Amino acid sequence: MKTRPRLVKQIAALPVRWDKTGKLRVLMVTSRERGRWVMPKGWHMDGKKPWRAAEIEALEEAGATGFISKRAIGTYRYDKRLDDGTRLPCEVTLYPMVVSRLKRRWKERAERKRHWFAPKKAARLVEEKQLAKLLKELADKPERQAAIEKLRKAA
Repeated sequence: MKTRPRLVKQIAALPVRWDKTGKLRVLMVTSRERGRWVMPKGWHMDGKKPWRAAEIEALEEAGATGFISKRAIGTYRYDKRLDDGTRLPCEVTLYPMVVSRLKRRWKERAERKRHWFAPKKAARLVEEKQLAKLLKELADKPERQAAIEKLRKAA
């Protein structure tokens, strides 16, 4: 009998900003393997708090800098495809980040594209159902957006 791999933990940033009309926008990047739209995410880093690791991922994958929350906005699960074809079940903790600046040159700029989306559009683009639900809540539930608005004021 084949055993299912254990669930591994990852972290991600949810980079956001408000456009000139006051509407919330979410920054997404393409994955390196298949070009899917995803959140900047990665593995926990030794000696770094999870929210700090998420902030580093946002910088490396999207060239985004700003103010990141120490409180997660939620979690989602997905199966990461490894090079050998196996799938590794991952649970991702998502930390909201108000973006103050996008760098023109960043570490993974040759490997990824980045783009701002309305939360509902971002929800339609992602494959992970739990992440799509979190993104829809940003647009549909004012209390969720209020938490991000609080972060905006602190930034």
